[in-house]
Amino acid sequence: MIKTLTELLIGIPVLEIKGSDKITVDKIYFDSRQVVPGSLFIAVKGTLSDGHTFIAKAIELGAIAVVCESLPEERIENICYVVVADSAEALGTIATHYYDNPSASLKLVGVTGTNGKTTVATLLFKLFKELGYKVGLLSTVENYINNTIIPATHTTPDPIELNSLLADMVEAGCDYCFMEVSSHAISQHRIAGLEFTGGVFTNITHDHLDFHKTFDSYLKAKRAFFDGLPRSAFALTNADDRNGSVMLQNTKAYKKSYALKSVADFKVKVIENELTGLLLEINGQEIWFKLIGNFNAYNLISVYATAMLLEQDSQRVLTILSRLTSAEGRFDCINTPNGIIGIVDYAHTPDAVQNVLSTIHTVRKGIEKVITVIGCGGDRDKTKRKPMAQIACDWSDKVIITSDNPRSEDPLEIIMEMESGISPENKRKVLVIADRAEAIRTACHLAQAGDIVLVAGKGHEKYQEINGVKYPFDDKKILTEQLIQIG
Repeated sequence: MIKTLTELLIGIPVLEIKGSDKITVDKIYFDSRQVVPGSLFIAVKGTLSDGHTFIAKAIELGAIAVVCESLPEERIENICYVVVADSAEALGTIATHYYDNPSASLKLVGVTGTNGKTTVATLLFKLFKELGYKVGLLSTVENYINNTIIPATHTTPDPIELNSLLADMVEAGCDYCFMEVSSHAISQHRIAGLEFTGGVFTNITHDHLDFHKTFDSYLKAKRAFFDGLPRSAFALTNADDRNGSVMLQNTKAYKKSYALKSVADFKVKVIENELTGLLLEINGQEIWFKLIGNFNAYNLISVYATAMLLEQDSQRVLTILSRLTSAEGRFDCINTPNGIIGIVDYAHTPDAVQNVLSTIHTVRKGIEKVITVIGCGGDRDKTKRKPMAQIACDWSDKVIITSDNPRSEDPLEIIMEMESGISPENKRKVLVIADRAEAIRTACHLAQAGDIVLVAGKGHEKYQEINGVKYPFDDKKILTEQLIQIG
């Protein structure tokens, strides 16, 4: 796509231009290593590096224009320098213009919150496909353009990749796109310039404080998504979450809510909650769903509410939803002939761990043991390690603390931090096995008929990241193999 620099800068508060903005641009990049002749380079200040230090390198590789927050001391003749207040925000808008504003050509719904984003976005994708629409999905697990799978590398892609994917969806004839919107993406302006039809808030709990530093900062990042919604959009929030109303404080969108307990526009009542599914009352009807647990009751009512706000038929929506399964790695059950039940779940926050274990506690018969395998990721929020270990012990009969994705940290130091949060009376429940595969094997061999083995933390991931290298690793595959061998 070839655009004039003037076209790309529409709507961006430009502080200063050095050189001519009447030039045409072939490509746009914010990674200087990818620059080719005829490109526009946007110098973005990232968490690990500052794109401003690579301006000279980008020009050397052929960039003919640069967007930056401050002019370099040495400027090259015939290069156009555009100074803006926030180059990360400008990048989002530039990417939108470069790809002809694809989000305006379909109905884009963003889902944000600590837990439930992937399940809600995935269920919406599956639902609207079953309703007969062409649909796109942008999620932690996988990206989809109708039936074409595109591997996901981040919860929310960078602005250039994001708009490129949306443009491909428009070309493929998609009517809707459902996407997870992470707090990182909001703070880093990755969604700048996008036109949303609606926004959904699931919940907010302790997470990502390694990035946001404080819970208030994390809360404000989530709220910023709703602050940016237009009047034509809907803002759907969880009325049972104490911060649900905070999301709607400054939004111009029309406000709707869902709940199990509170007064809300869309209500759900849990009638039965078993390991085989949920019997819910929605819109005056009792319907059986394949998903399990109260947290999935919230996910289901938020999906139903979203479909209603998108003017779909209530009966068709409920009928289709009753047939759907959750996203991979989200309360993923494995039933074996020997009666041992395996569960793989992505729970990697204190609240998510408590949700999955309290759900197991609710549906268990009372005599079977719950054996939990759990670890914490390295180079992430350290303050959640102690509570995650303690919660796992409070709700389990046996806990095996192991390695998750240690990344650049020492796995044993992470495990020691987790252990330090365990109360003396819970110590007797705990085994430490740093090797994750061995920890899963041990849990399976400790289990007897009727027992439940939960492997928490990695869910859908097919790797374990150690010292910057991602090694093949699949919790569900290993757990399934071990349970079959025992049988």
